[in-house]
Amino acid sequence: MEKINNILDRVASPITGLADWLLRLGLGIAFFLHGYGKLPISEGFVGWLGSNGVPMAGVTAYLVAWGEILAGLGIIIGALLARSMADLGHFITRISGGAIGVIMIFALLIAHSDWGIFFGERGSVLFASEQLFLLLLGTFYAIKGNH
Repeated sequence: MEKINNILDRVASPITGLADWLLRLGLGIAFFLHGYGKLPISEGFVGWLGSNGVPMAGVTAYLVAWGEILAGLGIIIGALLARSMADLGHFITRISGGAIGVIMIFALLIAHSDWGIFFGERGSVLFASEQLFLLLLGTFYAIKGNH
């Protein structure tokens, strides 16, 4: 097993520094696109939010869209600033990760509530994999930042 791990380490060593970027780009781009896809804010989206009990649905719709855009960009920009402005980059990464976590908690409760943990229309499905991935990865960056 050790020999195999040593071989894998040698193969991966030239690109190890890219591993964090794979996650950051995936999360950042996905979240940016989720927000960008909501623009311009449609009456249908506002109405849907209101029908699901979201207060101030018109304002909330803009906050969600721009929150997703800015948090996605923040995950990427936070890493770009990691060397030249370490404290600022760390802060931006953590705040953006936290925003993603909060947005995804509400998305799961409001938009995807039928994917409940133990019950719902889809039976015992834990969550849709994309939503769970976004929530966990956002929370990871909120905790870890650039460290």
